[in-house]
Amino acid sequence: MISEYHTNPDDGPQINRGGRLENIELQREVKRLLKEKNGILLAHNYQRDEIQELADFTGDSLGLSIEAAKTDCDIIIFCGVHFMAESASILSPDKTVILPRLDAGCPMADMISADILVAKRRENPEAAVVTYVNSSAEVKAESDICCTSANAVRVVNSVKSDTVLMTPDKNLAKYVSRFTDKKVLWWEGYCPTHDRLKVQEVLEVKAKHPSALFVAHPECRPDVLELADHICSTSGMYEYAKKTDNEEFIIGTEKGILYRLKKDNPEKRFILASKSLICPNMKLTTLESVLNAIVEMKNVVNVPERTRIPAKEALDRMLAIPRDQVLME
Repeated sequence: MISEYHTNPDDGPQINRGGRLENIELQREVKRLLKEKNGILLAHNYQRDEIQELADFTGDSLGLSIEAAKTDCDIIIFCGVHFMAESASILSPDKTVILPRLDAGCPMADMISADILVAKRRENPEAAVVTYVNSSAEVKAESDICCTSANAVRVVNSVKSDTVLMTPDKNLAKYVSRFTDKKVLWWEGYCPTHDRLKVQEVLEVKAKHPSALFVAHPECRPDVLELADHICSTSGMYEYAKKTDNEEFIIGTEKGILYRLKKDNPEKRFILASKSLICPNMKLTTLESVLNAIVEMKNVVNVPERTRIPAKEALDRMLAIPRDQVLME
């Protein structure tokens, strides 16, 4: 629900306590305020359709932060979850980063802490710590290098150590282990949304759509990935759907990706592998919460320098790896 907020009638719609505006009016007012305050709006691929429609940039979490850092904006409104806003703060310390819903967290990121990681490192001193960007700034700061779901294989193959500890996603780590000679240890974390997708659900959908290609995210369980025709990140799914001649796809990732897949490929059909592929944290952000956050300039996410600097070093090491250096997944 929108809090009380009044504007000059000439400046845009008037919002009263208890009132709701249609999406188009809310979007118009958000755009006006973004322009007024020199802000940009970032939306992760899993956000609600109306949020993605409004965004200046849509994409994967780290890619959005990188794009935002290239701009001369003063304010970043990050429609995603908490670790994503932290990444934006790490790469853009001079900008104000706002998370519309401060309670939008990531269960997988919460499955590991910096203190526990430090203790685990002592148990495995020979292992290089490769941390998925879906993690807190504090955990990144205690890691050797970061990775994304798109470049995890390249990152693991780039480190000098023969043993790596991948955190926090065990499913991504198990997937990466297929493509490296290194010994891969993994944290017992997982994405609840991807991990709940079961083999039987995929088989049932495939039986109903025998000509469809099953495209899965590497955060899914290994037995689910065994059924996939293609495994890739969300950004990779956009590319695959465009370049592949097939007209029907079964999608094994969060529901929000369907918005852009359908928009970019109106002649193709996309079927969600399971109705359970919905991240409740990603869906917390609404147009109302975005507007409130901009109006009140609340929910600012700022990573302290003592954490930001080592976390950025872990990200920078990842970004410095040449794309053609090693095996691509």
